[in-house]
Amino acid sequence: MLVGTSACGGGGGDKATGDDAKGADKPSTSASPSPTKPAGPPMLLETITPQTGTTVGVAMPISVVFTNPVAPKARATVEKHMKVSASQPVEGAWHWFGDKRADWRPKTYWPSGTKVKIDADMKGVSNGNGRYGVRGYTHTFTVGDDVRADVSVSGHTMRVTRNGKVVRTLSINAGSAQYPTWNGTMAVIDKQEKVHMTSCSVGISCDKGSPNYYDLTLPWDVHLTQSGTYVHYSTGDPNPGSGSARGSHGCVHLSMSDAKWFYGQVKQGDPVTVTGSPRAKASADNGYAAFNLGWDEWLAGSASGQGTTATL
Repeated sequence: MLVGTSACGGGGGDKATGDDAKGADKPSTSASPSPTKPAGPPMLLETITPQTGTTVGVAMPISVVFTNPVAPKARATVEKHMKVSASQPVEGAWHWFGDKRADWRPKTYWPSGTKVKIDADMKGVSNGNGRYGVRGYTHTFTVGDDVRADVSVSGHTMRVTRNGKVVRTLSINAGSAQYPTWNGTMAVIDKQEKVHMTSCSVGISCDKGSPNYYDLTLPWDVHLTQSGTYVHYSTGDPNPGSGSARGSHGCVHLSMSDAKWFYGQVKQGDPVTVTGSPRAKASADNGYAAFNLGWDEWLAGSASGQGTTATL
């Protein structure tokens, strides 16, 4: 489950995007466990992200969400049965967010062009709480161009690079002093041409008389956190930049033409890094902000430790 603190826009669900990975197999009715058909209800996966066949950015983790809790004693075994293979060797590790979500990320960003496969062979694997896996799951995806966006809150700019070369520098406004934008690196969750955003849905204000109340459908929305941070165009801030310096409710505002252009440049998993905000970094599970944790912090949440991908 993706969680976090409210920001500027609503309209998102509380689950990771990805394929519906629930298995249709029914649990064995055997009275006693066996190597192939252990007793107990099934251990199922809710989602695996990225979806099969997609092309993602260099900061995209593999995120696996289980339907039921996985006990700490079972996590090392579960991790070892979620095999990550790549077309070139990559060091990485799993990290647990609570007892239902495990993300795998490389130590540093994925190399552009890498082909990746996740084989979650859960057959007969225990979740430590009386459930056993009944099937396997496989997702394959490709890491595309290295597209990055670096947002300077104080400079009112966003620099966009592709494969190390600056493409454009855009004028932006970030969050106000009351509603600052999250700092840190947030991988793009998804994007939509239009999103209905309300202040009530993210806990800012449900009072229509409040100056902080809003109920808007806005275009060219690039989704950064599950708590509601977007890069987008806002009718209330049509010409962002140091001249207007009008703060948002936590989102990053672009002009209409820049928002449409940026929307066309980015994909799921591209890193958007915000600096200069008074707010803390977004939590690593508030969307896909895995790189907001240092490597030692990441490993502290792993049951099996660092490893190198198998050869694909």
